[in-house]
Amino acid sequence: MDDRTWKTVEQLHAWLATAHTRPPEEEVLLRILKLSEEVGEVAQAVIGATGQNPRKGASHTWQDVEAELCDVIITAMVALRTLTPDASGTFGAHLGRVADRSLGSDGNDPSVPGVPRP
Repeated sequence: MDDRTWKTVEQLHAWLATAHTRPPEEEVLLRILKLSEEVGEVAQAVIGATGQNPRKGASHTWQDVEAELCDVIITAMVALRTLTPDASGTFGAHLGRVADRSLGSDGNDPSVPGVPRP
């Protein structure tokens, strides 16, 4: 992610902070709970894209699913920023640990010999 992404997250966090109506501890909890709402919208879009609700049929598209997944990512990034002013550093360090654990510390994907990790 580039610096513009985290700058936008910072701006969204600041915008939400102007609308605080609850104690800070409660705002943090509600910001994290917002993730559950967004994940539910992903599930609803998948059900709609696959036409699994006989009453509604195909009510969503796979582009709707993509948009809802983006909302989950944005909401998680803002929630992380709510917990720490160094959200970018925290995320980058964690992503590095996950990549090392999953893809190998040498930068290669262990499941595909000879293929470097992106």
